Amino acid sequence: MSTAIVTGQPVPGSSLENDLRSLGFDVRVAEDASEAETLLAAAPAGERVALVDAGFVGHQHALRLGLTDPRFGLSAVPGAVTAQPAARQALTRAVARETFPGGGTALAVDSLTDRIVTALDADGSEVHRPELGSLVAAVPADPQARNEARQAVAAVDEEAVRLKSAVKSRDGFFTTFFISPYSRYIARWCARRGLTPNQVTTASLLTALIAAGCAATGTRAGFVAAGVLLIASFVLDCTDGQLARYALKYSTLGAWLDATFDRAKEYAYYAGLALGAARGGGHDDVWALALGAMILQTCRHVVDFSFNEANHDATANTSPTAALSDRLDGVGWTVWARRMIVLPIGERWALIAVLTAATTPRITFYVLLVGCAVAATYTTAGRVLRSLTRKARRTDRAAGALADLADSGPLTEVVQRVLERGLPGLAVPAVALAGGAAVLACAAVTDFGSALPVIGALVYVLTSAFAVARPLKGALDWLVPPFFRAAEYGTVLILAARADVNGALPAAFGLVAAVAYHHYDTVYRIRGNAGAPPAWLVRVIGGHDGRTLLVAVLAAVLTAAQFTVALTVLAVAVALVVLAESIRFWVSAGAPAVHDEGESA
Repeated sequence: MSTAIVTGQPVPGSSLENDLRSLGFDVRVAEDASEAETLLAAAPAGERVALVDAGFVGHQHALRLGLTDPRFGLSAVPGAVTAQPAARQALTRAVARETFPGGGTALAVDSLTDRIVTALDADGSEVHRPELGSLVAAVPADPQARNEARQAVAAVDEEAVRLKSAVKSRDGFFTTFFISPYSRYIARWCARRGLTPNQVTTASLLTALIAAGCAATGTRAGFVAAGVLLIASFVLDCTDGQLARYALKYSTLGAWLDATFDRAKEYAYYAGLALGAARGGGHDDVWALALGAMILQTCRHVVDFSFNEANHDATANTSPTAALSDRLDGVGWTVWARRMIVLPIGERWALIAVLTAATTPRITFYVLLVGCAVAATYTTAGRVLRSLTRKARRTDRAAGALADLADSGPLTEVVQRVLERGLPGLAVPAVALAGGAAVLACAAVTDFGSALPVIGALVYVLTSAFAVARPLKGALDWLVPPFFRAAEYGTVLILAARADVNGALPAAFGLVAAVAYHHYDTVYRIRGNAGAPPAWLVRVIGGHDGRTLLVAVLAAVLTAAQFTVALTVLAVAVALVVLAESIRFWVSAGAPAVHDEGESA
């Protein structure tokens, strides 16, 4: 249990100790700094510890925000400070400074906790201070100030503030106006019954899988049920994040589950629609459309991830395009129009649900592909313009993140050793685009079984090695990972379609889904500051270049039926390896607690 040390003389009628106990703290009382230091040393080393001024007046949720958020090692609000085990030493030093004769802060601050926070700042420790808004947190200096602070507490509806803060400040139109007005109350209901965000996330996944199963029946009733359940799954998907914010139950594992389950739900639903189309009265084969939708959506996300990582800590990070975008965000209707045109998850899932219930899987995929293509064009064009007009200097960290997102395999390493230092003067994104276009063109213009795709894949391997031979710090180098994704996934789609046998496209769908999971997993490791997947994993599954060449070779030397079996085996093998390592990592990860705020496109 966490320990809260209340410092100073208790105030008659104060609910502070009860508030702290309700937040999960074991309360100890210290009359002065020396006793507080003793109690701090005696507190369990592996638990959170907090120091709270006995004169604190404020909302319980202000204490919750300041003392229980797991994402920060040190956190403080006026009158209270807390440290997690990793930051315990910094807090101990600051307390020792206050008890050492002549070692205090020498400031006219009556609150011991506030003096300790000042000492932490002086030591260079990073102390998180949450935004309290209308919430009150104070240590009044006299009875009149205390009375005024209590009146301020009574004047604010704490629960309303807490519910409002559970909802993301920036979200899509559909989510903001059709989901969040009631999902926040579902989140509160879950919190009061002890449910965790991870449990709600799992419930969302199960609901979406049931929806996919309903779609797979191929009946109108099944399609209607699938649409309704898909919306229900999205409501739960919003609820898990709101529950995390409402109860401050953030975790590294939770962020990973939230992010990867979103992709698993959507792509499983695509598969369900494809199965339903085949089983329905028209026996329609839409697997190519389903795979195309998955490829387009994944590439959209990679564009967002790569652009954000490239500019995460860039210096001189401004551009006229970004300034114009900021100005448009201040013009009423353009805010919602711009958020809707990118077809975020809420709008996208609502579109899929309505089209599933009212039309056919083929129409659903056609509309989805057009919508995602428009969104991808809009967002990518905007990012390209920002990059070209931005005079930014990108860091080694950004270059390293892009290299990890590139997912280059051992073949690239071999080519780079031969090249030694690569070729000077190459326009890196252009090289990546040219190589990808070469392998896609070679796969598209020949019949199945031709050796031409192998030649295209060899060109792709060579150009891929050129593209990442130097640090990716150029203005448009963030385009390299999405170009690689489009080339690899597109090659699998084209060759499977060329095979023209039952099962080839579903097998390709499974392979791309397994590889896409690996790429999403890489993204969320980087986002959580947990590092990229281990090098051995990338080598074992071949990297994007190795897998592309392997699929091209299999298509050239095997019959269509044998190629289908090979794709299936490859999909299962990749899935088993990446899932096993990913689950092992995230379950045991020591990365700081985070919460994914949803996709940006």
